[in-house]
Amino acid sequence: MYNFTDDTEDPDLIMTDQGTRVKGLNYNESVEIVFQGTGLLNGAGLHPMHMHGYSFYAVGMGEGNFDNETDPLKYNLVDPPKVNTFIVPKYGWLAIRFVANNPGVWFWHCHFDRHLTWGMETVFIVKNGNTEETSILPPPPNMPTCMANSREISIKESKNDDGDEDQNYL
Repeated sequence: MYNFTDDTEDPDLIMTDQGTRVKGLNYNESVEIVFQGTGLLNGAGLHPMHMHGYSFYAVGMGEGNFDNETDPLKYNLVDPPKVNTFIVPKYGWLAIRFVANNPGVWFWHCHFDRHLTWGMETVFIVKNGNTEETSILPPPPNMPTCMANSREISIKESKNDDGDEDQNYL
């Protein structure tokens, strides 16, 4: 197993590969994610991670490398804290769980903007459930569609009381 918490500076591991950062989830799917802090760039500090559209349970946390055989046995499955942001420990790991029961497209990211350029973000697409109540509502019938001249429409619709254009383009 790779030692994620080692301080060795391997230049090939500093920057992530570019690729698709989207993960599809079925409605009501149980999801567990383990976030592993690394020793790269001296641990690169703490990472406050946040997911839009959800709260989740922080079921486990520890120092060093996550061990898939022994660490899940130490999870708090009785009364774990329910949060929407958490910090991945430097040189450690944190495990979270949630049920994908909110259909839509949800952004997951580190709250440090610079870390987004390092690849510390992803998108989850949670699919619709089997009922109207568990699915995204369709757009309203009067919702404008995107058109080639949508900027012109935005300008026309955003005139202020004096007839001057507001510079708010929707």
